[in-house]
Amino acid sequence: MAMNDAVSTKPPLSRETLRKIADVCLLAGQLLLQYGADAQRVEETVHRLGTALGAEWMDILVSPNGLLVSTISHGEFRTKMRRVVRHGVNMHVLTQVNEISRRAESGEYDLYEVRAALEALAAHPPHAPRWLVIGLVALACAAFNRLMGGDWGAFGVTFVAAAAAMWVRLTMAQRAFNPLLVTLATAFTAGVVVLLLVRLPLTAKPQTALTASVLLLVPGVPLINAAEDLITGHLVIGWARGVQGGLISMAIALGLWLAMSLLGVPR
Repeated sequence: MAMNDAVSTKPPLSRETLRKIADVCLLAGQLLLQYGADAQRVEETVHRLGTALGAEWMDILVSPNGLLVSTISHGEFRTKMRRVVRHGVNMHVLTQVNEISRRAESGEYDLYEVRAALEALAAHPPHAPRWLVIGLVALACAAFNRLMGGDWGAFGVTFVAAAAAMWVRLTMAQRAFNPLLVTLATAFTAGVVVLLLVRLPLTAKPQTALTASVLLLVPGVPLINAAEDLITGHLVIGWARGVQGGLISMAIALGLWLAMSLLGVPR
């Protein structure tokens, strides 16, 4: 983004007010980056929020592990940065941050109301009940098994394996284990459950159950964001997210390989 050459009609802001706006914008950008927004969306939302709160212009730099913002008003500026160490996916949070920025833009929220709304969202990000997430993810994997040509026996095996794998994934993520270790353990769990169940006369297509049971781990959001970031010119974060997607894929493969090495390859 480049600063507009037109003369600003906004009143000048003090350094203290610019600092408060920068803090609020950093919190909004942190939530967006932490929960799966691409770099272009982070820039646009933070810029819209900062200018809606009174800043003449915003400069934003988004990196894989943090962001830096400058709030500018009539030659005065404040620059701050914030590190983002945890990454996940929560579309509800992204929608809420976007809604808060829109309300600030329309004048419905002032600086303090925006900060209160963002702090409440950061403290209690909305999540679906654990049992519902596990059940729906398992059902989705089982449905993909049917789309891949699996029989109803493989459908049931996939459902059980994916549910167990998702439970492991949520439990380890809640305890802040390394994301790659979580992926490896989840894939290993899914593989072990499938390879144990297919020893029973339940299905003639164990391969589809083994494949479908780890679809919950496919790094769809990181890879899509990587492509979008590269297309929009955010090369550093685009390459970083692409590498992250590749590492997650390797962890899935390693987890399945360990399970098959332990229990054998289904025929």
